[in-house]
Amino acid sequence: MAIKIPKLLINELVKLRKLTPADIEALPKLVQKEGKDLGQILVEKNVISDADLLQLKVQLYGLPSVDLDKAELSKEALKEISEDVASFYRIVPFAKEGNILKIGIIDPENIEALEALKFIASDKGLTLDKYVIGYQSYDSVVRHYRTLTGEVGKALESISEEDAAEKTDENAKIEEITAESPVTKIVSATLKHAVESRASDIHIEPFDDRVRTRFRIDGILITSLTLPKNLHSAVVTRIKILSDLKIDETRLAQDGRFSIMLGKRKIDFRVSTFPTKHGEKVVMRILDPLANKVDLATLGVEGRSSELLEKAIAKPFGIILITGPTGSGKSTTIAGILKRINNEEINIVTLEDPIEYFIDGINQSQIHEEIGYTFASGLRHILRQDPDVIMVGEIRDKETASLAIQAALTGHIVLSTLHTNDSLGVIPRLIDMGVEKYLIPPTLNVAAAQRLLRRLCSTCKIETKANVGEEKIINDAIMSMPAKYQKEISSSSGYAVFKPNLKSGCKECGGKAFKGRIAIFEMMEMTTKLEEIILGNLSEAAMREEAKQQGMITMFQDGILKVLKGVASLEELLEVAQSGDSA
Repeated sequence: MAIKIPKLLINELVKLRKLTPADIEALPKLVQKEGKDLGQILVEKNVISDADLLQLKVQLYGLPSVDLDKAELSKEALKEISEDVASFYRIVPFAKEGNILKIGIIDPENIEALEALKFIASDKGLTLDKYVIGYQSYDSVVRHYRTLTGEVGKALESISEEDAAEKTDENAKIEEITAESPVTKIVSATLKHAVESRASDIHIEPFDDRVRTRFRIDGILITSLTLPKNLHSAVVTRIKILSDLKIDETRLAQDGRFSIMLGKRKIDFRVSTFPTKHGEKVVMRILDPLANKVDLATLGVEGRSSELLEKAIAKPFGIILITGPTGSGKSTTIAGILKRINNEEINIVTLEDPIEYFIDGINQSQIHEEIGYTFASGLRHILRQDPDVIMVGEIRDKETASLAIQAALTGHIVLSTLHTNDSLGVIPRLIDMGVEKYLIPPTLNVAAAQRLLRRLCSTCKIETKANVGEEKIINDAIMSMPAKYQKEISSSSGYAVFKPNLKSGCKECGGKAFKGRIAIFEMMEMTTKLEEIILGNLSEAAMREEAKQQGMITMFQDGILKVLKGVASLEELLEVAQSGDSA
């Protein structure tokens, strides 16, 4: 059972002198000790009657009430939500009219319950009518519920933690039970909802009393569903079966992969299990194989960045390095470049860990370090495959860096990623890895750094005039840009900026005010002057000055350009990049 402390209700009870400040301090411990809903405790202790409490909730939350003792319960409605879920959230579906499902709620302040209802409604295409119900009314319905949902209850009970921990001789039985149980529907609905929500990752996290499911949407983790703890083992088992992982191994982390068909669309999921105190946590990365949707312009590559990248791609050999922290979109940018250059006249071979975008016409290979197939060993084999373009997922060590350099020297275009804070950090990073200074200038075409910003919803974003502080930030960024940009975008009459509309209830973005992400870039190309700096007394200050002479647009400046276009908010940019970053 989900036990929450309804703050609005408490405050109202204090105003009515039903509770004192001393009572409020004792409430959390009392609720924990009793293991009951706060309102139920207050009714049992005669602080307030069930009827008076119900009427108070009606006034407080602006919802109608319903007496389920007098209502005719709909079997069809009860079947829409399992007994376990209803009991956990203290909710009751009591009537169904077309696609309208009427729901009774004990605590309208329970955010997790409301999110669960939203999830269920979205998955089943239902519209919810919410009502407040009393405790006596709820208890009487539970008895009917158990009668009407006995079949579901039995199926759920058949998947216990003991079952999930059985050895391999019991695995067939577990697979059979799990495949036929409502757990399959729960997992399927979760996957479907995550894809439709444009989530990049699904987190299934066990706690002492519940299982939380969170989706990472546009870089932010959002709780989408909370399940009863007794479903955890069954849900994890189902995911393990899909991913071909060991069901009986719960002490070690495991990695796997599976695919589902969503309509005519094949979606891949990369699965990682991780042992925690309360059981195995599961994270699933959603991999969209439709790489044809990856487009450099859509990703945010424009202006000077686009020019430099096109110039680097057109060269017969050399390295293009994309840098940034984990989750900054490096793999997506690489996929966009591969899509851009992919044609029947060239042989493109990749080494990835894992393969995130499947691109037709490209030879993609996944490394397996456990059997010795690493980036370094794979790169040696690739050179025997007569490649024109080589993509190495990440340069992690000296051996891989040296082989990538050699590949570039022998007439290949090499694409890869590196972990540095900015484009200037690429050169000292390569040197730290053991690459000789003199080998960098003739091989490095472009070093690009990137970060991701959430896109403002184009439908509900709000246009405002920049205030004094915002204007200063914008003007400072513009005045440090190359003269070309200063002339094009500087304004003496102020700037228009866009803000996220968090109160719109916009259908296009689901009320989140953001939809999708866009990258901000900075790119540094190899020049004669930069070569002199590298081969001489390597200095960060000298490289920074050379970057300015090149006309580099820093990530922050690129972000300012996108802010002025109304693509992103200034607040979002300031969280991701600072004006002093890089050049």
